[in-house]
Amino acid sequence: MTGNIYTSRILILNFGSQYSQLLVRRVRELGVYCELRAWDITEMQIRDFAPHGIILSGGPESTIKSNSPRASEYIFQAGVPVLGICYGMQIITVQLGGQVNKTTNLREFGYAQVAVITNSPLVQNIQDDISSNGQPLLDVWMSHNDNVTSIPHDFITVASTKTCKFAIVANEIKRFYGVQFHPEVTHTKQGQHIIKRFVLDICCCQALWTPTQIKINAIARIREQVGDERVILGLSGGVDSSVTAMLLHYAIGDHLTCVFVDNGLLRFDEANQVLEMFRNHFGLNIVYVPSENRFLSALAGIKDPEVKRKIIGRVFIKIFEEQAQRLKSDIQWLAQGTIYPDIIESAVSTTSKAHMIKSHHNVGGLPKKLKMRLIEPLKELFKDEVRKIGLELGLPYDILYRHPFPGPGLGVRVLGEVKKEYCDLLRRADLIFIEELHKANLYYKVSQAFAVFIPISSVGIMGDSRKYQPVISLRAVETIDFMTAQWAHLPYELLESVSNRIINEIDGISRVVYDISGKPPATIEWE
Repeated sequence: MTGNIYTSRILILNFGSQYSQLLVRRVRELGVYCELRAWDITEMQIRDFAPHGIILSGGPESTIKSNSPRASEYIFQAGVPVLGICYGMQIITVQLGGQVNKTTNLREFGYAQVAVITNSPLVQNIQDDISSNGQPLLDVWMSHNDNVTSIPHDFITVASTKTCKFAIVANEIKRFYGVQFHPEVTHTKQGQHIIKRFVLDICCCQALWTPTQIKINAIARIREQVGDERVILGLSGGVDSSVTAMLLHYAIGDHLTCVFVDNGLLRFDEANQVLEMFRNHFGLNIVYVPSENRFLSALAGIKDPEVKRKIIGRVFIKIFEEQAQRLKSDIQWLAQGTIYPDIIESAVSTTSKAHMIKSHHNVGGLPKKLKMRLIEPLKELFKDEVRKIGLELGLPYDILYRHPFPGPGLGVRVLGEVKKEYCDLLRRADLIFIEELHKANLYYKVSQAFAVFIPISSVGIMGDSRKYQPVISLRAVETIDFMTAQWAHLPYELLESVSNRIINEIDGISRVVYDISGKPPATIEWE
């Protein structure tokens, strides 16, 4: 029945921690629905959400400052368990009568060992080691300048480190807990067990947030929302739009129309693969719009990557708008593959700060122009959850777990001006690189791999002929969150095989190089 998966829910308040999204994912990995909201959420909003427990995230601020963020007092009156992490623990402390001071010589950043001195439900029977005097020890990850120097009168000390007396504190009667470390990061070895203890045992949540139930719930909600009306979707072949298409297909069948715009900037044979799978295999109604010339004409002479992104987005929106207008009398809904991180990152709060590195394009803004209602079936899901739902819907593993591909496609992997001949060379080089990674059983062991076209000619010797041709750079990285990345240490034999194949099989490339830049300072894409 619709809504079952929300029976148990956790509210996480974001005080600016770099790990806030990771914390949400950790709770959801336990099978419990949760949402990340701004720290300045109102009492009414908390009541409307009706959480079974509340977690206060870490953050970069200091509770010592008079104007630093504070939690709503209602949180401590709501009658549900509360867990404060790092800055969140310090908020609990100062708002309930304890004290926090800045320490200049006892700061803790990185690994620390916590000694458990009180048998609390939060950490009972959880340990990494045991001390000489029999105390359970936990290996944790600290990151704090300030220290709690006195705790509220009705709290107890659960655990300490050598330099942090109050590493874990608790009011067991009210079920308020504070940890000075970050349980959500993998460096805290038992961190997920601690979160599990809080969410499942202390908050008494049920593990209902599973891929099967999410799929069933999403389909039921679409049917309830759309009824007998019709929906249009811009299908790109990427993970988010593909899963959105399949959910809508299962929910409303022929009442869905997908528009696939072939911009000429896709991977090798990708347009045919998308049409074969979704139109021929799954039976979706797809309007195919070949538009290579239109995109390449708009990009002629343009070299700046940010300008290229905006042009590609603008042309896509124009084409999609034309198709939607043509079908307008039959269409009442516009579907988008928006996922939860998009919602979080675009949310406006008093603490939000952003600096543009590159723009992203989607079909944002179209609902106003086309006067359609918007439906976003994935807006509560992270990417890993979307992939699991895709498997439930029957989409192939190799489609769902393909490496990320930028929205503007090869438009940003061809450096400088984008030309058809450049895209064709790059497509073939990229295909060879990916084929060799699969042969070596390394494709799924790296996070992202691709080729880049560099329009700088280099001298090469092919037989007895002297060639002066462009360069291909190979790029492969390993990362967890794509915020930082290290270059993948691929075997020399693999790189040699890729280079030989590209130069021998592609007439027009005379040199292959491998990018060994990390992020930072480099970005993953070249652009």
